[in-house]
Amino acid sequence: MADPADSRAQLDRIAGMLEQLLAGQRQEDAAGERFRALVERSPDVTLLLAGDGTVSYASPAVAVVLGYRPDELEGRDLAGFLEAEDVDAARAAICGARQAPGPSRPVELRFRHRDGSARVLESEAAHFGAEPETVLLVGREATERRRAAEAIRLSEERHTLALAGAAEGLFDWDLRTDRIHYSSRWKSILGHQDREVGEAPGEWLGRVHADDAARVRAELDDHLEGRTPRFESEHRIKARDGDWRAVHVRALAIRDDEGRAVRLVGTHADVTRRKEAEARLVHQAIHDALTGLPNRLAFMERVERSLERSRRARDYAFAVLFVDIDRFKLVNESLGHMSGDQLLVAVSRRLTASLRPGDMVAHLGGDEFAILVDRINADLASTQVARRIQKDLAQPFDLGTREVFISASIGIALSTAGYLRPDDLLHDADSAMYRAKSRGTGRFEMFDRAMHARSLARLQLETDLRRAMDRRELRLHYQPIIALRGGRIAGFEALLRWQHPERGLLPPAEFLAVAEDTGLIVPIGSWVLHEACAQARAWQSRFGPDTLTMSANLASTNFSQSDVIQAVEQALLHTGFPGRLLKLELTESAIMKDLEAVVRVLLALKKMEIGLHIDDFGTGYSSLSYLHSLPTDTLKVDRSFVGGMEERAGDNVIVRSIVELAHNLDRQVVAEGVETAAQLAQLRALDCEFGQGFFFSRPLEKDAAEALLLTAPRW
Repeated sequence: MADPADSRAQLDRIAGMLEQLLAGQRQEDAAGERFRALVERSPDVTLLLAGDGTVSYASPAVAVVLGYRPDELEGRDLAGFLEAEDVDAARAAICGARQAPGPSRPVELRFRHRDGSARVLESEAAHFGAEPETVLLVGREATERRRAAEAIRLSEERHTLALAGAAEGLFDWDLRTDRIHYSSRWKSILGHQDREVGEAPGEWLGRVHADDAARVRAELDDHLEGRTPRFESEHRIKARDGDWRAVHVRALAIRDDEGRAVRLVGTHADVTRRKEAEARLVHQAIHDALTGLPNRLAFMERVERSLERSRRARDYAFAVLFVDIDRFKLVNESLGHMSGDQLLVAVSRRLTASLRPGDMVAHLGGDEFAILVDRINADLASTQVARRIQKDLAQPFDLGTREVFISASIGIALSTAGYLRPDDLLHDADSAMYRAKSRGTGRFEMFDRAMHARSLARLQLETDLRRAMDRRELRLHYQPIIALRGGRIAGFEALLRWQHPERGLLPPAEFLAVAEDTGLIVPIGSWVLHEACAQARAWQSRFGPDTLTMSANLASTNFSQSDVIQAVEQALLHTGFPGRLLKLELTESAIMKDLEAVVRVLLALKKMEIGLHIDDFGTGYSSLSYLHSLPTDTLKVDRSFVGGMEERAGDNVIVRSIVELAHNLDRQVVAEGVETAAQLAQLRALDCEFGQGFFFSRPLEKDAAEALLLTAPRW
């Protein structure tokens, strides 16, 4: 390329001389002679452009460079002689020359030769003369230089391909004769000897997998026709042994002067191992490591596709089943986690075997599975599937050393309910499963609108409960516990209530299950302990007796945690309430859920002199064989037995038996639900130590309880 300073100087000289010539100066002075000598003998094309883009003057060089006579360009639009792709670049250069002094930055423009070929001119533009729109355009032939640069680029590309071909297979395809030369390395990828592979393109394209063939052909055509700068593709080809090999192909077209592709040179690399490794990673990402089943991610993707299909085809429907193994925790705890894992694998195989080929079963984690039943057209069909699954799972499982029987709770949700998101479908199936489990083991439930309403209500209740502690909506009511021998108040039981802003005062039965499921029971339990101890300590300070006890209930999820000990210690420390006057109540069923863990906590509490009561005795799991070893002080007889003492002789016998059992084990007894004087008389006759119920008092707010203490009642 010429020095830019020389080019600008030359362009300025030409402009000045041409201005004099076109301005009507007829004198044959030295400047005019120099102009003709410079412009008419210059090999560069010189054009003078009017404001509308037409050529008002063309130098003789256009005949040599572009094959036109100068008068064939004059009076015509410059754009008519340019390649369409370069018209905008030319206009930009001309516009820039009109707006700025001096010549424009050089730009390569492709002019069309008379013979139809393209000629590259390295062009500069500059403002000319007194007219503001007139521009001088000078172009220097650069076609050969462009071809040389392209040849260098192609050489570099071929060199890169050649280097790659040392470890990969090379091919050279002559598109004019439709013959391909394959290197030995490429032939070995296919498992052939050199002499066994012909020179036809079919040895490559003819072996492409049917699923990839259309894409490969389209990508190849795009490159050969100049729409993409190179060809690069990964696809499968069939080897001699019949196996499919994954190959990565890179290629570059060599073009003639007209830009047509005449050869294609490139490489084939065997990437089968890499693709297999990628496939393994993908499989691991969407499959459960234990069972080999699809995981939650894969299942949700399948549900999403099925939902999209159901929106397109009104006659298509499917069902999602949420399957939970009943009492799976018992297998883990009794036989060990290895046996539990073995059972899960066996369950996954049995579920798979019970389904049709188009259905899908996934392991969501733990003892939970999800099933998509494809092409289902009625509620009855989905319930039949659930029954079949439960029947199959009811058969014994052989775990090597022993036989195990299980059952499953199943929830069903149908796509016909108009779901938009796969998460909602699985959530509703899960809700139906919990509904089934709440009614017993080995059951199934279909999700319906009423269940949806209950689900929404439960979700709202959970949200409200999370805010209840911050808003100080929780309350404690206190019900007196009476020493039956003297008839005086021996203590109180703290009973939790929730002052809901919209629903009013709620008993624990309305929200404790939600608190346990969400884990809120832990902070709520700690709050109850602290509030109850603080209130009992305040009453001691005001009324004087240092024997007034305070009882508080502990949920099983709270009591079985080791941090309950720390919660009790902090409540006693912060309030100053004596541990010997605190009574903690735990239900019989809660104890049996995790006996060993509960006993450890009970022993630790016993060392703190905390009183320990078994609440609702006689209504939970049978624990008579463990009762003598539990470090408890008191049995609380359930109100259902006390309430029937007058009408049912059997209940009277039950209460008498519990009282005798407790006394034989050196335990005391509290009778709950005392509502009549006759019941009180019977309990006193049985030598029951304490009573509690509406006959004495309903649960009271703090102020009412204080008023009761002031009256010092006696029954």
